[in-house]
Amino acid sequence: MDKLEVFGAKKLKGNIHISGSKNAALPILAATILSSKKIILKNLPNVKDIETMIKLLESIGSIIKYSKKKNLISIENKKKLKTFASYNLVKTMRAGILVLGPMLARYGNAKVSTPGGCSIGVRPIDIHLKALSKLGVKYKIIDGYVHAQAKNKLRGAKIKFPKISVGATENLIIASSMAEGISILSNCAIEPEIKDLVNFINCIGGKIKWIGKRTLRIQGIKNFTEKEYTIMPDRIEAGTYLIAAAVTEGYLKISGIDPKIIRTEIDVLKKIGIKIKIEKEIIKVLGNKNIKNTKLKTSPYPGFPTDLQAQLMVLLCKSNKHSVIREEIFENRFMHVAELNRMGAKIKTKGNKAFIEGNINFKPAELMATDLRASVSLILAALSAKGKTTINRIYHLDRGYEEIEKKLRKVGAKIRRVS
Repeated sequence: MDKLEVFGAKKLKGNIHISGSKNAALPILAATILSSKKIILKNLPNVKDIETMIKLLESIGSIIKYSKKKNLISIENKKKLKTFASYNLVKTMRAGILVLGPMLARYGNAKVSTPGGCSIGVRPIDIHLKALSKLGVKYKIIDGYVHAQAKNKLRGAKIKFPKISVGATENLIIASSMAEGISILSNCAIEPEIKDLVNFINCIGGKIKWIGKRTLRIQGIKNFTEKEYTIMPDRIEAGTYLIAAAVTEGYLKISGIDPKIIRTEIDVLKKIGIKIKIEKEIIKVLGNKNIKNTKLKTSPYPGFPTDLQAQLMVLLCKSNKHSVIREEIFENRFMHVAELNRMGAKIKTKGNKAFIEGNINFKPAELMATDLRASVSLILAALSAKGKTTINRIYHLDRGYEEIEKKLRKVGAKIRRVS
């Protein structure tokens, strides 16, 4: 099994270009099931979760041409697709459940394994299922599979999500796009990746309109058009590299990202003393030794993202006093804390709060990655530790970061993958 060796205490300096967004690409790939026409997607990130979703689409009959070098994919669904998504493909990523909506919309039935992904807490799909039932879906969960049917096709409905859920919002947007009549979805997630999904479906002929901050009006249609679409950049990757510059007291230019979609993250970093300058689609970030402590909570967009909580925690270990992070999205997302403490951090957790002592100098250690974002937080800590740190179980990392070692080496990091 691969591991990473990181030789730290080097200031990062140079340019990093941001890849396409994994979290935008996955629901868009699922939404291609709706169409019988050829669809070309550009700026697709070369990460494991994308490969898994492509395998899932191929397993149900999609004709796919995929160029990793060009970050480009062509998908055609002229023939009738299978409506079965196996456990073997869905188990490694929670986005696998997103094929449920389009299968039901186009064919009226589906058998989809309940999802996997990172072990960061319960991610119930009951919100998805209860919302789909309002469109006319009947379902049962048998032996870890959702068996769902819509005998009379999907019918538009008014649906208010009981709580904000990115996955449920995505599944219902996709399903409602082909349902008969009009659907009104309220209390929707409004992450930029959701808006990218809406833009994609509208690009191929969909009729979706925002009629309020968290409310969508969707007119179902029967046929979609042949189109090319470019996936948005990855805001979590951008945030990760901003923090990397800060942690190593380096200087990075981050390109290919719209600063508006990471305004909250930029504001938080500025507040704790990181110098950031924005020039069109380039963000210049300069780290320094004087990092201020803070208190913050993770929350749905436009709040601070849970996917950057672990990375920010590493930076706050170097602040002048103690800080507090409250995790409001996932109940088991402090699994990186034990590993950071092995590197000399002084972090205590109680419930959904982490209490972080400042003025820490990280020490090298042998570590174990537990999930995708925890993996990258350990790299950030290792980059600032003097000496060699070894990070095991890095397959998590490959699920969401494109060529991370290559990008870091390009800006001066000493990092290598060993088998």
